Amino acid sequence: MRRLLIVPAVLLVLACGSSKLQKREAERDIKADYPVIVMVPVPAKVSAEKGGEAHKKLLLLHDNLAKTGWFTIQRNDQGKREEFTYQLNPNAPKTAMAAPSGGFQVKAAEADFVRATRMVPSGNSSVVTYQVRLVRPTPQFPLFEALHPGVKIGDLKDRHATYQKQGRDWVLMGTDEKFMKAN
Repeated sequence: MRRLLIVPAVLLVLACGSSKLQKREAERDIKADYPVIVMVPVPAKVSAEKGGEAHKKLLLLHDNLAKTGWFTIQRNDQGKREEFTYQLNPNAPKTAMAAPSGGFQVKAAEADFVRATRMVPSGNSSVVTYQVRLVRPTPQFPLFEALHPGVKIGDLKDRHATYQKQGRDWVLMGTDEKFMKAN
């Protein structure tokens, strides 16, 4: 008689699904969104005081983008300041595009999923910390390095994903990754 009671209990647990998000399930879900393209913003118009750090970054941006031929660039000397205006050329590749917030963006590298490192459950939700690695740099990667000093190809970066339990399933609600999926 005992045997008959154990089998229905096991079936009930299996039918209800896992009450806890499993690490391999989270990794599978998150990994599906990778690799992502790491972009560098290019303002449509920007100026800076000559000789300052901001001006040095603008000169790096100017020199890098001038080599690509993807942008029509106007440089205007305004005494103590210098203004740069960028317009995307029609012959630019798809990796150089208009940015949703204005201006433009160019591909600097990609980021690959590495692994989930931590899971913090909280009732019917869970936060998963995972790592990505910068890979496949483009000639525009020095622009990314100028914006983020100390960043190198191969570096690991922590990201976070939020899960919510819906019925029997754990559903990936979103991540703090700001980049779009690579093709």
